[in-house]
Amino acid sequence: MSSLLLNSLSSTVMSPKSPRKVPVRSQDGTHSPGTLECGDPDFNVLCSTLKISDQVRGKAWLTHEKLSSTCMLREHIKKSELMGLCIFITSVDCEEMPFTFTALLKAINLSVDKCFRLLKEMDTSMDNLSTKVDNAILKLKKKYELMCILYQKFQRTFDLIFLEQHNTRAAADTASILKGCWITFILAQGKILQMDDDLVISCQLLMCVLDYFIKLSPPSTLQDPYKNALIGLPASVAPRSLRRGQNRATRESVIDTRVLEVLCKENECPIDEVKNVYISSFVDFVTSTGISSCNSFPKIEDLSRQYEELYYENKDLDYRLFLENDETLKADVLESLNLERTPRKNEEVTPIPPQTPVRAAMNTIQELMIILNSTFDKPSDMLISYFENCTVNPKTKITESVKHFGCVFKEKFASAVGQACAEIGYQRYMLGVRLHNRVMESILKSEEERLSVHNFSKLLNNDIFHKCLLACAVEVVIATYGRNSFRTHYNPATNLSFPWILRVFEIKAFDFWKVIESFIKAEPCLSRDMIKHLERCENQIMECLAWQSDSPLFDLIKQAKDREGIVDHPELESTLNQPLQHNHTAADLYLSPSRLSCQNQTTVVPTSSAINGHVSPSLPSQQKSASLSLFFKKVYRLAYLRLSSLCSSLLSDHPELEQVIWTLFQHTLEHEYELLRDRHLDQIMMCSMYGICKAKNIDLRFKTIVTAYKEQTNANQETFKHVLIRDGQHDSIIVFYNLVFMQKLKSNILQYGSTRHPTLSPIPHIPRSPYRFANSPLKVPGGNNIYVSPLKTPYKTCEGLLSPSKMTPRSSYLVSIGESFGTPDKFQKINQMLSSSERPTKRSTDVGAAPKPLKMLRFDTEGQDEADGSKHIPGESKFHQKLAEMTSTRTRMQKQKLEESLGSSKNEEK
Repeated sequence: MSSLLLNSLSSTVMSPKSPRKVPVRSQDGTHSPGTLECGDPDFNVLCSTLKISDQVRGKAWLTHEKLSSTCMLREHIKKSELMGLCIFITSVDCEEMPFTFTALLKAINLSVDKCFRLLKEMDTSMDNLSTKVDNAILKLKKKYELMCILYQKFQRTFDLIFLEQHNTRAAADTASILKGCWITFILAQGKILQMDDDLVISCQLLMCVLDYFIKLSPPSTLQDPYKNALIGLPASVAPRSLRRGQNRATRESVIDTRVLEVLCKENECPIDEVKNVYISSFVDFVTSTGISSCNSFPKIEDLSRQYEELYYENKDLDYRLFLENDETLKADVLESLNLERTPRKNEEVTPIPPQTPVRAAMNTIQELMIILNSTFDKPSDMLISYFENCTVNPKTKITESVKHFGCVFKEKFASAVGQACAEIGYQRYMLGVRLHNRVMESILKSEEERLSVHNFSKLLNNDIFHKCLLACAVEVVIATYGRNSFRTHYNPATNLSFPWILRVFEIKAFDFWKVIESFIKAEPCLSRDMIKHLERCENQIMECLAWQSDSPLFDLIKQAKDREGIVDHPELESTLNQPLQHNHTAADLYLSPSRLSCQNQTTVVPTSSAINGHVSPSLPSQQKSASLSLFFKKVYRLAYLRLSSLCSSLLSDHPELEQVIWTLFQHTLEHEYELLRDRHLDQIMMCSMYGICKAKNIDLRFKTIVTAYKEQTNANQETFKHVLIRDGQHDSIIVFYNLVFMQKLKSNILQYGSTRHPTLSPIPHIPRSPYRFANSPLKVPGGNNIYVSPLKTPYKTCEGLLSPSKMTPRSSYLVSIGESFGTPDKFQKINQMLSSSERPTKRSTDVGAAPKPLKMLRFDTEGQDEADGSKHIPGESKFHQKLAEMTSTRTRMQKQKLEESLGSSKNEEK
């Protein structure tokens, strides 16, 4: 048993000198009697400068002593930097931070970018920073990255609005307007928004602030088209004429949107949404700050004073420093974010606009709007006909539910984002309602074709199904508006991020999981980003949310076990080598049994009669939960993919161990599933890996496993730092392994250390994800970076036809490879060939049946589509073969372009 216990990871550290209270001289020369002194005068001076308490001072010094012994860290960090960051970490942990983040950086002469990098290194060295500190760092980092994007966007837009002034006084006036405009924006953002990473509302708010300052500016200082929009604007519709207490109708009648419309058009923002932000939030902000009483530009001193109060309250970065080009806010991230630039004059070739974070967010929203163009808030005639065909008409029930959750969502959104954003939240909810109606109609059409029935009373009167479908639609809208392309990983801690929607609708994660796949299949126009988002939601449910104590999953597993009495749940054993593809729909899963009876074992897998509201007793079969069976199929797939990835990183020298670890991992999931209650799938995975390596005498330390796990795309710090031990007590995964996992599975682990170990579980069949549908590009096997997408003839989208002239710069490069637009036959042949062939998997039980992988495709002008290598010259090297083919292809493309050019010239002459 002792050999399986985790080896100690902490290095030996000399005991630091005990802090003692002595008078300390501060920077102004005065003494503070009774202040705690901690061995280093520089440290004590820094503590006095930041005004931290004795409690924080003592703990920060102990942390500093521990980290000072880490050689790797000493090479990358200065003494003052280490002391300051130890103070920051301790202050966050103690929830006692009297200084702002900018004050800390100034005190230790550190840039924000380097600060985040050093904190990451400290986390690696200590490996025990609390999740509270992790979340504080993540919050600061995300807001900083957002503000970098917004300031760059502000500068560029401002330069396009105001004329460049060569007169010294006029230039100073323009600089003063720029400064006032930016401070007004960061003040408005701080007052209106509670979230730190809402890029879309922040951009819309920026448009409102710019509109305000444009209307206060003389037309002679503006460039077109803003100058033309301002000329003739009545004084009565200036922003200062709007007052608190006016109702929405009055405000809409007073406000002139000509300038706002130009701003929105030039910056690709939807005018309706920006107008909503202006009326519902910005007007009240202007009134509350007192700047609306001015007849000219607001005083910068007043704006700065109000912002300073907000900045000290939030202990934040001072974003006024952007205006001063301060070294504290400079960072490499500005270059890595691929930000916008203004095209140079007289450029011969127009550059392709980069996919900036702002443009990416607006494009994603536009994609959603295109999908919803043909839908309405109310059910369509088709949906109403489905309702009327039901034994019990669900129309009233569904309508009342939509109305009820609209009020709930509006309130919860305002609580999370800001009370001034309640109307914005309701507007987004109604977009979700439209998507919900569209998807519901699509699901019912599919069920009608599948079952040849028209009465869906049982399904449409199922409250859980309806709530989950509506919640899924609203989640898609939230994710669309919350898509920030500068995010490096998925962060479940963000205010509106999944699973926030589950709390709003009061639904269980396992119930929500049932609708995800059907939702994706029912809406073919979902963007790839949204499909990936829903897939991440599904993974999050399978890895932890479905394993929470109040989840219905545990009842289903227990009932399956009680029903059989021999093995825990036969559905699980039978899924190991079955493909993931299945015929289950949302109707199957929601009408699948949630509470089983051993006395009356009749099938409840949905048939036409079940969906109509009748269960036929004439179909005797063993009761089986379709939702439980499918859930474990997907869990096994996810578990093995995660394990395989981690094994590739850590155990490449011991490939034989992967199946052994998988056997223990799978055994735990099947027979010791209670270990997953209120825990995470990856915790069981890491413990299984460590346990087997200990049993096999492989030197793999847990710290090494955790370090490799951090690099996984799905990794979250809390997974290994905050693990349930017992009775609400949490600790690191190391403690969990020693006190819980190893104690429970000790005998199983020891078996694998002997030569006569148990039979190994087969590697599960890992097909491609069910979400890689026909509209996703396929990579041609053989290791080449060639992707083939399904042909949309002629450029057909979900909502109609798309001409080549309407294509985006990115998509215009994806339409042809050496072929003209008018010859789609060859692409269709390629698609048929790829669709009919099986893609090779990592392991195959029947090696001989595996098809020969396709190599690099070649498009011949003679009409032959053949794999590279079918016509090789004897003795010719692969390098020369590929070089010859590349040259041939380039020659054909150049010849084709020349012929097309000559043809167009002749047409012009005619």
